[in-house]
Parts: sequence; structure tokens; C-alpha cells
Amino acid sequence: MADLKQFAEQLVNLTVKEVNELATILKDEYGIEPAAAAVVVSAGGEAAAEEVQTEFTVVLKAAGASKLAVVKLVKELTGLGLKEAKDVVDSAPSNVKEGVTKEEAEGLKKSLEEAGAEVELK
Repeated sequence: MADLKQFAEQLVNLTVKEVNELATILKDEYGIEPAAAAVVVSAGGEAAAEEVQTEFTVVLKAAGASKLAVVKLVKELTGLGLKEAKDVVDSAPSNVKEGVTKEEAEGLKKSLEEAGAEVELK
């Protein structure tokens, strides 16, 4: 097995760019999702933290031309009643869902945009 202390030193001395490349390799080739924050030591010896957003909020900015379709979709996606879904759409900009993963947020955004809504991820 490799010398773990030496391996640890190599990891600590990676640049931000190298950490991003390593994260991409781990994800694409091995299916390993790196932790939300990676701490690296820069050339000056100071610790720098790079945070990656893990929770997203899907914000309905406008219902668009087909408001009824958007209301039905919001009802379906959120599990709200018809009146509550209509209230969400009528009060745009409003949060449709909060604290969801990037994949779920992008899926919701795509569905809502296909229905004619204007959506933003935060």
C-alpha cells in the first residue's frame, strides 16, 4: 500500500484547479460524489475553502401564457391542493420547492419551463 502520509501531503498541496479536476475524475470514472466543501492549501500555505452548493430552491418567476397548465404542474410536483398551487403561481415570484438536490431542481425547472413557466434556481 502507498505511503499514506505522503499521499496526504500530496492531497493537501493540490491547487483549487487540481481539486476540481480530481472531483470530476472521482465522479465521472468512479461514481464517487466528493464532499460539499473541499479544503486545500494554496501556494502561500494558507487554507482556502471552496464550497459547492448542495441544496437548491426552485423559484417560479412567472407563470407564462399557459397559467392553468403551470398550476396543474405545480400541484402535481409539490403535492399541494389546487388552491394552494394556484396561490403559489399567482404570487410569483415564489418558491415552488426548497432544499432539493441539484438533479431534482433541474428536473423541476425543465418540467415547469416546458409548461411555459419562467423558473430560476437559487
